[in-house]
Amino acid sequence: MIGLRLVQKVSSTRAFAKVAPHLVPALDRAVHRLSRGKVLLSAQLLPGVILTSTGARSGQPRRTPLACMPDEGHGGWILVGSNFGRTGHPAWTANLLARPDAEISWRGSDIRVTARLLEGEERAAVWKELLAFWPPYATYQARVEREIRVFRLTPGDRNGTGGGPPQ
Repeated sequence: MIGLRLVQKVSSTRAFAKVAPHLVPALDRAVHRLSRGKVLLSAQLLPGVILTSTGARSGQPRRTPLACMPDEGHGGWILVGSNFGRTGHPAWTANLLARPDAEISWRGSDIRVTARLLEGEERAAVWKELLAFWPPYATYQARVEREIRVFRLTPGDRNGTGGGPPQ
């Protein structure tokens, strides 16, 4: 556990917030590609997915490695738009707001999902779970004026096809 606490402390620093958005996704994409979708480097610390969303402006597919919290109670996943505590919302959150149907790569399986932005009491309840799951989210939120976006991903698209619950 001492290693995890050290990682949490380091990931809460402003220096990490400057470097990580450039380094972590690039490493994750490379390892994911080389392992044919079976390994996500950052998932050695936290569960992770590769989100394929549709660009809000471009309409092009956008692949983004992200930490996630499995949402067993709802059979899906929670994504947090923390952007490592940087001022702006990450682009993938705008993509999901514009086009909520997406796909994730989860433990080597491609799963169609639908994203929904959590708000109000529902967001507050999930936020408590997220802080227990990964305490640095509190530092990220304290660092920015914006409310960090939290999404619930549920398997299957709006037509009810594809996917399956996390295992």
